[in-house]
Amino acid sequence: MVFAAVVLILSTFSFSAQATGNQPTKEVQQLAKYFGDIQEIKSSKITTVIVELEEPSMLEAKEKGKKQTKKKLKKARNAIKAEVGKKAKSGKVNREYDHVFSGFSLDVKGSEIPNLLTIPGVKAVYPNVEYTATTLEEIIIEKDAYSPEMMHSAPFIGSDTAWEMGYTGEGVTVAIIDTGVDYTHPDLAHAFGDYKGWDFVDNDNDPQETPADDPRGESTAHGTHVAGTVAANGLIKGVAPDATLLGYRVLGPGGSGSTENVVAAIERAVLDGADVMNLSLGNSLNNADWATSIALDHAMADGVVAVTSNGNAGPDNWTVGSPGTSREAISVGATMLPYNVYTAETTSSDGVSYNSSEVQGFPSDEALLALNGKEYELVDVGFGAPADFAGKDLTGKIALISRGAGIAFVDKATEAAKAGAEGAIIYNNVEGVMPIIPGMAVPTIMLTQADGQALLAKADDVTVSFNIEFAGVVGETIADFSSRGPVVDTWMIKPDVSAPGVNITSTVPTHNPEDPHGYAAYQGTSMASPHVAGAAAVLLQANPNWGVYDVKAALMNTAEKLIDPVTGKVYPHNTQGTGSIRVVDALEAKSLVTPGTYSFGYFEKKAGLQVERQQFSIKNITKKAQKYSVKFELNKEVSSELRVVTSSSVKVNPGATQAVNVSVAINTKNMDAGYYEGNLVITSDSGEVTNVPTILFVDEPDYPPMTDLGVTALGNNQFETYAYLPGGADILAVEIYGSDANGTFFPDRYVGMPIFETNITEKGYIYRNLDGNSLPKGYYRVAIIAMKGDRTSAYLAAELIEIK
Repeated sequence: MVFAAVVLILSTFSFSAQATGNQPTKEVQQLAKYFGDIQEIKSSKITTVIVELEEPSMLEAKEKGKKQTKKKLKKARNAIKAEVGKKAKSGKVNREYDHVFSGFSLDVKGSEIPNLLTIPGVKAVYPNVEYTATTLEEIIIEKDAYSPEMMHSAPFIGSDTAWEMGYTGEGVTVAIIDTGVDYTHPDLAHAFGDYKGWDFVDNDNDPQETPADDPRGESTAHGTHVAGTVAANGLIKGVAPDATLLGYRVLGPGGSGSTENVVAAIERAVLDGADVMNLSLGNSLNNADWATSIALDHAMADGVVAVTSNGNAGPDNWTVGSPGTSREAISVGATMLPYNVYTAETTSSDGVSYNSSEVQGFPSDEALLALNGKEYELVDVGFGAPADFAGKDLTGKIALISRGAGIAFVDKATEAAKAGAEGAIIYNNVEGVMPIIPGMAVPTIMLTQADGQALLAKADDVTVSFNIEFAGVVGETIADFSSRGPVVDTWMIKPDVSAPGVNITSTVPTHNPEDPHGYAAYQGTSMASPHVAGAAAVLLQANPNWGVYDVKAALMNTAEKLIDPVTGKVYPHNTQGTGSIRVVDALEAKSLVTPGTYSFGYFEKKAGLQVERQQFSIKNITKKAQKYSVKFELNKEVSSELRVVTSSSVKVNPGATQAVNVSVAINTKNMDAGYYEGNLVITSDSGEVTNVPTILFVDEPDYPPMTDLGVTALGNNQFETYAYLPGGADILAVEIYGSDANGTFFPDRYVGMPIFETNITEKGYIYRNLDGNSLPKGYYRVAIIAMKGDRTSAYLAAELIEIK
């Protein structure tokens, strides 16, 4: 049984051995925390981890008002490295950090990781998890079919108006932490100086994209696309076309990299003087306390606006991944720009009409409507792979393509366009519906599996015709793939904001020496994030004295809330954040409210009446005093069970910031489990309205399977294990491992699984007795595993147990 991407928590504890005579009570030392995979520490294979020290980094010390020096940090690292050499002899130190993060990366046997946790001065150990570029699909745009007007997204959020106002990001430096950047691209060359940044994959000062002939893997173009969205200024214009760029290559061949390089790049970007950094990368780990998220938090505290993609694992809740989970960085979800909707009828020449016919995507309205009034031959091209088109004449015909084989819909349509097809019909290979994908290379109609198979059976004998009619306009919407919050344990709303991320046209290298520079349309939260990074650059040019939280507040406070066209209601907070950014509104903001969202956290239903107090602040950035009215609006009717109290009226002098207290009193006994969303509505006497999304949770049913656990000694070698299961569990298991008096975990000393239960219907804290009399005398560690659906939590209990 494999338990992947779990958090192993070793928290503070003490254990008292039974004293005999005058023998002193023995205190077992505090262990560090390990965030990783239980299976990994059972292995003797070499793995890489990130070791965090208790000695604070330069920026962490600065935040706490303490003095810190690199000399002191180096001394602390060296002392711990010396202990690593004794307790984890396979250990080999790689990168060292001291500015945004305190520690080092280490190659070590998995089985020796627990020994690291016993070293005094080690605060935590993190896995060196893989990060990938958060992009889903790519459409290469042929130059003879290209025009600057295809760059719709920057003008849509108001960038063109900002340019007219004189705000283009000039004088602001943006770090692109990604796959590298093709700084020779004519639309980007203006943004780079002599120093281009750093390559953490090859460890040199040339952060160029991975070339096509790299023997280690596939070429890359992602970082160049991201950079173009920020600051292109040529055939297309980015959001901040006059910003300065620095490139940091942390994702190598194929677009993947690891924590140790991402943290190193964040650190270097801060030291290199970046004002804004963009990280269009991520993983599936929903936790705010991963090394990368911590590094971003400290970068923000030092005055660098950190912007990161929220991930592409939507549409379910809890799918946001690190570093989008960062407490302080601006996490960005993806939207789809408004698009026209058409109905479609597909009829074969034998008179059969295919009722499931729908428009999936198209390059332009004109190309789609041009299908009307003509008869087309069909050509079966299987799954639409390049080889499926070989030797077939599709000029002026329709490609009939099956969904599947791991080939993206856009790639199928692109191959049809290359082969000269006028359009494509893609039919499902399973039951169910297929997604709408705007911007496909040829007009594409989709059919169900049954209709597609029926048409395929006579494809050689019939022609088809189409009747396509305009049906309306869909406004800006949240992309289904965009990851949702909240964040585990902090209960934070994520994303913070959203921005266009579907069919985004930008710069790419072609890796063709004869024509090296091109353009492509990508989609993913990778494409949304640089819109926000560019907007941050524009705001900093306009307001050079603003801090990072002013920038964040301006973007969040003025974002436009989006409506779900299916429900007709505003999207949930954890789907869109505060909404889609609007650059001009952010530039013209008169007040800044921070934080831009907040969570009251989690409330147990059985606890009854509970009170949570928080605070927000209003900054008046006008030149005259303003009065603000404050009220709370709840999105879900709970009558008198929930009451929010805050000042109803606040006066703030020009340039001043006023703190406002908020308290929520909640009686959960009569409330249903679930999410309760609301908005703090702040209205100034000038008429400016700011909505601050709020959220709280009552016995949230879809939380990860297990969030707390422990072991309590009852005496006579009897123990009680406990775990918090918010929604019950399909499987609950307890494993026992040998240890020593210091809490060392020995994965090879697996004793057994005394508890294994299925279909746990109990919710909340559950307790199970553990009889230790069958175990030999000695010390043991207890691992508890819970599975619910496709979710798994596996933890090593902090408590050490002794069998006497």
